[in-house]
Amino acid sequence: MFMRTERLFLRPIFPEDWREIYRGIADFGVVRMLARAPWPYRPQDAVAYCCKPRPANMMAFSVTLPELTGAPLIGQVGLEPTEEGHELGYWIGKHWQGRGYAREAVRGVLDMAQALGIERVVAGHFLENPASGKVLRANGFVETGEIRPVSCLARGGELVLSRRYEKELVAASEDLPAKAA
Repeated sequence: MFMRTERLFLRPIFPEDWREIYRGIADFGVVRMLARAPWPYRPQDAVAYCCKPRPANMMAFSVTLPELTGAPLIGQVGLEPTEEGHELGYWIGKHWQGRGYAREAVRGVLDMAQALGIERVVAGHFLENPASGKVLRANGFVETGEIRPVSCLARGGELVLSRRYEKELVAASEDLPAKAA
């Protein structure tokens, strides 16, 4: 699956993406805000991530900038099915942060999820990462009121408090007014 947004191109993760993913995520400032990425992040971690099989009901995309030479990969975004609903995850490389790319990538993946009939998306961010909360709220997520400890692999499994959010997706056909008879 592919998605073009105003400035971004979301595409599947390819094995050859490992170098750009490694360059973008091998930064403790990025990894310390993610639950499942190890530290230190090594080239073999990026290779394993790019080559791992993903279930059919999981959405995982490389976020690229098609207007720049070489269409650089600037991050990742995706949805993974959980018991609570599909869990949103994303990261943007440090050099590309603060430009609205995370907000736009999340919007793109939510549009795809809605088109595929996914009804509920959940997400969270570490309390010390309020910028991620802004991205979620800008995309219509609402706080659930829950704050839960989440293990952070990059911090040696330390439990870090995470604020939880949810978003109900309405099928496009439900948005349309009923036809007059």
